[in-house]
Amino acid sequence: MASRAAAAVAVLALLCAAVHSSEGQLSPTFHAATCPDLEHIVEFHVAETFRRDVGVAPALIRILFHDCFPQGCDASVLLKGAGSELNELPNQTLRPVALDLIERIRAAVHRACGPTVSCADITVLATRDSLVEAGGPRFDVALGRRDALAPATKDQVGLLPAPFFNVSTLVSSFGDRGLDVADLVSLSGAHTFGVAHCPAFEDRFKPVFDTNPAIDGKFATSLRNKCAGDNPAGTLTQNLDVRTPDAFDNKYYFDLIARQGLFKSDQGLIDHPTTKRMATRFSLNEGAFFEQFARSMTKMSNMDLLTGTKGEIRNNCAAPNRRVRDIETAATRDEGIAADM
Repeated sequence: MASRAAAAVAVLALLCAAVHSSEGQLSPTFHAATCPDLEHIVEFHVAETFRRDVGVAPALIRILFHDCFPQGCDASVLLKGAGSELNELPNQTLRPVALDLIERIRAAVHRACGPTVSCADITVLATRDSLVEAGGPRFDVALGRRDALAPATKDQVGLLPAPFFNVSTLVSSFGDRGLDVADLVSLSGAHTFGVAHCPAFEDRFKPVFDTNPAIDGKFATSLRNKCAGDNPAGTLTQNLDVRTPDAFDNKYYFDLIARQGLFKSDQGLIDHPTTKRMATRFSLNEGAFFEQFARSMTKMSNMDLLTGTKGEIRNNCAAPNRRVRDIETAATRDEGIAADM
């Protein structure tokens, strides 16, 4: 009798889970029945690409952040065409190698399982796996996102924090999107790998060395000398972390203490009373940084989602299933240049 009751409870639980999923609830096992090999497929393609180009990890994190921050994690940043987010200034240096990887994973997943997994879910999974490949923490991922039918507006893309923001502006910018100070300080730590282009940090030494916040003189001189050869503008790149540029670790916070933060938005974190204590803690305790970064990535990847019957499951990450004005089919593969983080 007891075993029958337990079985009935188990069946009821499964039915309730199915109802919640149909209503748009995320779940780690959302695709378990329809695409059991999903995570293996993503992991394989990420590992293969990372082996050839370690820069794909910071590129994926940047794509995810630039997707989620404007209007939510809906793969809208992947759309291509005249009216796309990719044409807006903050997104023009998103790396094609990472965009291409997401589409290759989508194609492999849909071949194996049919069109059951969104580009939004694939982007989050690929970002998580690339972070682990680079030595970072594994963050929790629940699935069930759906893809946007159209890109974010120009004004929404304009919500992305700029590298010249001071800390007060950053706190306000993150707060407006439901992210707190701990999210700001930890997610900024993604600048522990990746590269930036000279126009994004020239304000640190041009026309004079920055004093608010202050920059190390030798570091500023080396940046100024390097960027003097940036012709055409945006050609040269600079590592965001001068200590371990290809590894995900806490050395970014060491950079800030040494006054070698590349962006004004980075360097200010070690000075401002709202953020200084946490940034210093992360410099001393990599485990604490990893723990908070994982929590903040999970939080960010769940921002303003399309679930249930909203949006769609795209058959091509670069184009909606029904054509939208000024949004075009994916372009041919172009590796491009490394992006700003």
